[in-house]
Amino acid sequence: MTVKPAGLATANVPRGQESLLTWLQNRKAGQKAGERAPGPPVFLGVVSRLDQPVSGVVVVAASRRAAASLSEQFRERTVQKTYHALIEGRFPGPVGGTATWTDLLERPPAGSGDVAEAARPQEAVVEATLLARGVEVSLVQLLPQTGRRHQLRAQLGSRKCPIVGDRLYGSRLPFPQGIALHSSGLALDHPSTGERLTFRADWPSTWRQAARGLVLPAAAASP
Repeated sequence: MTVKPAGLATANVPRGQESLLTWLQNRKAGQKAGERAPGPPVFLGVVSRLDQPVSGVVVVAASRRAAASLSEQFRERTVQKTYHALIEGRFPGPVGGTATWTDLLERPPAGSGDVAEAARPQEAVVEATLLARGVEVSLVQLLPQTGRRHQLRAQLGSRKCPIVGDRLYGSRLPFPQGIALHSSGLALDHPSTGERLTFRADWPSTWRQAARGLVLPAAAASP
């Protein structure tokens, strides 16, 4: 497990550009940032991905066998994913209320930098809970049951409560780096022992700056 900062791509970047994957490969090979390894790259399998402007937990496998096992867990939807988002607008529900949203998502908007998963709309399901409501921003917990591209961003944007900083989906408020969407927790089974593992990532310091007077509950920082 590693924690990706906002603004850094997870993988699949043009040659010469750094990503989380190349940074981890260089680190494992003992290379300094920007140096090119003399031999073939060290194997690391990125099992979970985050959009470039999103921060938080990313799972990386150190062997092909582990990567295959973990990827299967994601396909079978046995991995529990927890996200938190700072949103603007009015969340459609009371504080403490939980709703399950099911939508059919089209391909990401032009200019998003992402390639569509498929031409047809795909079902996206998430359990959303409003944790705290403020004057300008509110705090939401999101438990996605599916893993579509831009899923959480699109589902919040379509309900007129876009993620802070996510101008692609209607946000008008600035965010210091990336957008205010954070992968705060992942629970999955160890590929060798089967033991249930939970990984957590605290919110970046930028969240405190962007909360705009909203009191962030301590429990949400460690889901």
